[in-house]
Amino acid sequence: MENYIHKVQYYETDRMGLTHHSNYIRWMEEARVYWLDNIGFGFDKLEEMGITSPILSVNCKYKNGSTFGDSVEIETKVIKYNSIKIIIGYVMTKVGSGELVATGDTELCFINLKTRKPIILKKELPEFDKIMRDSLEES
Repeated sequence: MENYIHKVQYYETDRMGLTHHSNYIRWMEEARVYWLDNIGFGFDKLEEMGITSPILSVNCKYKNGSTFGDSVEIETKVIKYNSIKIIIGYVMTKVGSGELVATGDTELCFINLKTRKPIILKKELPEFDKIMRDSLEES
């Protein structure tokens, strides 16, 4: 599957001309939304099915800065999955040079949108569970 590409916008930079650190967290979300759309289970579809996936934790390690006009490619991969929680990893590199910009991960769980109680995807949505398990094996 094709990786997500983000073009750094001027407003995302700080006074030093570097991308402000908070934006990398946003880009991880953009990449996750893109990835879910591409596997056929975008947030809109999941929410229509009564499922949402809140963030439990976020980690980001900054390696090299990016600046206005850079394009950053974000590889998204499943690191860990158990039908209730998932950890998604991200590797961000500059398009063209391949320079590593940042790495990170997000841990999410799956809950019923109305009750806010955890669900087990293997029981509630086996088709999605299979895609997650297959994605884990590919990583």
